[in-house]
Amino acid sequence: MPFNTGLSGLNAASADLRTTGNNVANAGTVGFKQSRAEFTDVFPPAFGGVNQTAIGGGVRLAAVTQQFSQGNIDFTGNNLDLALNGQGFFVLSDAGSQVYSRAGAFQVNRDDFVVNAQGQRLQVYPPQDKDGTRFNTGALTDLKLSTGVAPPKASELVTGTLNLSSEAEVIDPAIAFDIADPGTYNNSTSLTLYDSLGEAHTATLYFRKTDAREWDSYLAIDGGLVGDSRPLQFDSKGSLVDPATGRFDFGGTFQPVNGADPLDLTFDMGATTQFGSPFNVSKLSQDGFTTGRLSGVDIDASGVVFARFTNGESLSLGKVALANFPNPQGLQQLGDNTWGSSFAAGEVVLGEADAGDFGLIQSGGLEGSNVDIAEQLVKLIAAQRNYQANAQVISTADTITQTIINIR
Repeated sequence: MPFNTGLSGLNAASADLRTTGNNVANAGTVGFKQSRAEFTDVFPPAFGGVNQTAIGGGVRLAAVTQQFSQGNIDFTGNNLDLALNGQGFFVLSDAGSQVYSRAGAFQVNRDDFVVNAQGQRLQVYPPQDKDGTRFNTGALTDLKLSTGVAPPKASELVTGTLNLSSEAEVIDPAIAFDIADPGTYNNSTSLTLYDSLGEAHTATLYFRKTDAREWDSYLAIDGGLVGDSRPLQFDSKGSLVDPATGRFDFGGTFQPVNGADPLDLTFDMGATTQFGSPFNVSKLSQDGFTTGRLSGVDIDASGVVFARFTNGESLSLGKVALANFPNPQGLQQLGDNTWGSSFAAGEVVLGEADAGDFGLIQSGGLEGSNVDIAEQLVKLIAAQRNYQANAQVISTADTITQTIINIR
């Protein structure tokens, strides 16, 4: 009957309109993937499978499939906003169940977990070392920001690169070294050290020339001498030859009065020289640091999450886990920019950003909808014309029917 054929066309055009309208409505939705209505014709089977005079019975909606093309990345400046450039999905825990999303608008909840607007927790691979070079990719865990105080580290190694001028005057050995008397030494330089409780102490190195290529070095911490003097000897080309390795200590420890552990320091001065240029300190550093508070979070392109602290240290919190499927179009749509696994999608494949078929992670950005408004408006016009044409089929069939009824 022409009525049924036209009605199937109206239903198909209406489904096309609804699909296109949903795309337009979500043109500004972060991580949204546009859908496409797919149709198939209805053809009644004939006896024996062969009928050269059979007429089709209309059209039906076969599927509404999502198109997982890349959306534009808009930069927000918020480090917890994540965008995927390439294949993959963020893995989220929804009360223990895994769901997947391309929307990376994350925030921190009251319990310090990184979540989306629905409270679903971002999943990461837990770190196996502080440096963030190894992760347990066989397990997933919720990403939780470390908001406590970063513990201090006592100074152990001081590294210096200096030039002691060969033109400096040799100080008379009969003159005893005295911190308070600048005439008893040639040069000095200072740096800050930290004890096991994170308290800062001022360390000063003094250099006193005793011969053409020989110097004595002294260490004072908080104004008091530590250990004994340490001789330094240079060759005729200005290179340090004693100590041969460039490493030495002053044979003593400094005991802080605050109850911290004694400071036992090693000095690496292998790059120290004695040239004709004036005294110069190119580098003087140490490996200790004080306590620190969380100051920010950084996420690199491979998904490694680092917590930055006010003491300049950083701590690896995990690596963002990504998921992919053999057939993403088979994923179950759950709403709220999330999908669930399904038989049609295939087995989930977990991985890391910038590895295999997985894309890169852009921190401080969000992937926009992949809806092209101009294209959707054209589709709306086409769907409207289809609807009008099928309505005309029904109207024409009605006119013919009335003509038959009116035959006398």
